Amino acid sequence: MGNKAIISVIGPDRPGILAAVSQLLVELDCNIENARQTILQGEFAGIFIASIPEALMPAEIKDRMQNAVRPLGLTVHVKDLTLSPFSPGRACEPFVITTQGPDRKGLVAGITRILASYGVNVTNLQAVFRGGDDPNGNVMIYEADIPADIDSQALYADLRSGAQALGLSISIQHRNIFEALNRI
Repeated sequence: MGNKAIISVIGPDRPGILAAVSQLLVELDCNIENARQTILQGEFAGIFIASIPEALMPAEIKDRMQNAVRPLGLTVHVKDLTLSPFSPGRACEPFVITTQGPDRKGLVAGITRILASYGVNVTNLQAVFRGGDDPNGNVMIYEADIPADIDSQALYADLRSGAQALGLSISIQHRNIFEALNRI
């Protein structure tokens, strides 16, 4: 098994989705190597990276998977896994950036625009918007790889300024510190 595929499954949440997807992959002689799934406002969203037999084409996986999960109301997308052309080529440190504040359009765009301008790669984003003006009800957590060779003080200043302009409070912590402080 040298080939890999990315399989995404999206649709209304219900029990049995993971069982159906994983069982079909076993039947196709595929091995799940990485998986991430979540439920967002009642919608299931899952992404799987699987090693696949040489002779198995992504289109066949999609057809078989779509037929298997259609009764569950799900949509499937499958593509070959190719290496990302993005390679920072420099050392990075993992950070967690948390913002809180009243909900409004442009919050994610405003923060990620600043991060991108410094070459920061967001590796995971969790955003929970409950609407309204309660600053504790709307939280965004960005996990990001910050290049070690940038002016980190300038980045932090720009993030704080951008957050303030958006009406957000912001916290920037190395992931190790964040995990130590938030350990249960």
